[in-house]
Amino acid sequence: MNEKQNGFTMMELMIAVVLAIMVTTAAMSLYLTQHEQMTVQEDVADMHWSLRSATEELSTRIRMVGFRLPDGFPCIIASNTDPDTIKILFDTCELNEIQIEHSMPQPSSELRCDGHDLTGINEGDSLYIYDPVSRSGEYFIVTQVQFSSSNIQHNTTPLSRRYPAGSIIIKMNSVTYYIDTTDPNHPKLMYKFHDQPAQAYADNITDLNLQYILSSGAVVDIPSNTSMLREVKITLSARADKPDNNFFTPYRTRTLTTRVKVRNIGVN
Repeated sequence: MNEKQNGFTMMELMIAVVLAIMVTTAAMSLYLTQHEQMTVQEDVADMHWSLRSATEELSTRIRMVGFRLPDGFPCIIASNTDPDTIKILFDTCELNEIQIEHSMPQPSSELRCDGHDLTGINEGDSLYIYDPVSRSGEYFIVTQVQFSSSNIQHNTTPLSRRYPAGSIIIKMNSVTYYIDTTDPNHPKLMYKFHDQPAQAYADNITDLNLQYILSSGAVVDIPSNTSMLREVKITLSARADKPDNNFFTPYRTRTLTTRVKVRNIGVN
């Protein structure tokens, strides 16, 4: 007795193939969507990290503005260049209240610092001499230090004038921040420490805007008198590393604003 052999018809096989393709397509579409969302979220997280890191760096340095520098010293050099640039000056703490004890007979004369300890000064150092009476000064390069007599030579850089007794010798740090847009696809927040080459601090920072709040309450783009400075308003903008075709602008962007009190200038 022969048993009837049952199987799939061609129509049933075609329906099964079509259903398999539909399920696979739906699964692949879901995977691609989730993968794209995860990539976007990672990109946004990186953008937030760069923005917070850059803001914290600027805030920390701005709090150091004017540290151990004489009253009236121009300890911030600002440029309203959109994006803005800021140069922050503060003492290295390597010298202990050194001043010249004799007026200079000539601009090229050695700096006589009788009785002061010059052990923190080395040949080749870039120092600043500052006259607190006229509130002016300039940089010079140390060519020789005579520790026994407490004299400083600056043979390669004659000063622009004769400085009086009481002028202060300062060893400063300076940090400059600006936005580098040389590569428009990857703008960076740059920092330059003293005379070292500039380095990238944070990627995809597109704008730096600084405003300065004075003791009078006025808000200015460039402080003409840093002794009146009380706060700095920092506004940083960042963008995602990759464009997002599903967003209404080519890149997702974020902006962070904070205000920082200066600690070493005037009365806070």
